[in-house]
Amino acid sequence: MKTIYLYVLDTMADWEVGYAIAELNSQRYFDHHHEWQVKTFSLDGKPVTTLGGVTITPDVALEAVLPDQAVILILPGADRWLEPAQTPVLDLVRKFLAAAVPVAAICGATGALAEAGLLDTVRHTSNGRAYLKMFCPHYRGQALYQDDLAVTDGNLITAGSSSPVEFASHIFRKLGAMSEARLALWSGYFGGHSIPDLMKLLSSTQPPGK
Repeated sequence: MKTIYLYVLDTMADWEVGYAIAELNSQRYFDHHHEWQVKTFSLDGKPVTTLGGVTITPDVALEAVLPDQAVILILPGADRWLEPAQTPVLDLVRKFLAAAVPVAAICGATGALAEAGLLDTVRHTSNGRAYLKMFCPHYRGQALYQDDLAVTDGNLITAGSSSPVEFASHIFRKLGAMSEARLALWSGYFGGHSIPDLMKLLSSTQPPGK
């Protein structure tokens, strides 16, 4: 059983990872069932409170998270990302990337990666160039910034806070969870509000475990 790790921290932006986590856990629209589980972790394993006021009790603490057991590491946005306390998480990101395990970061998490120099040599996006310039004085990756809703470069996925559907789509594509045809239908409904796409998606979905 491989693990999808979701980092949780105080002020976590609830909506930014909702689409991705719901589908990765349920696998309801995936082409095939995968032996994957979703686990949450915090720095110390203690409960956190999201931006929406939801309390999350993590499954494990950061020290228990290992790349060789992982499918992907997902980092949501939060107001706490530029605090020194987040340094161990950035070290974990380096370990995951060195092990060729995908890392997906959205919103404030991209700012932390930028400030740490992790976006200096890869194509990436965020909440805008102006956002990174405002909050990340050590950021040197401006030439590789992409004006896209989400970007995948190698094993790193980035997105801005307004793009949770696109963020999820890039994750599904990177993990090979859906065919391009099914992913287009999923994105067409959740991103484009297309009822015909939803009906096609539902009619093409296999029962769980198949």
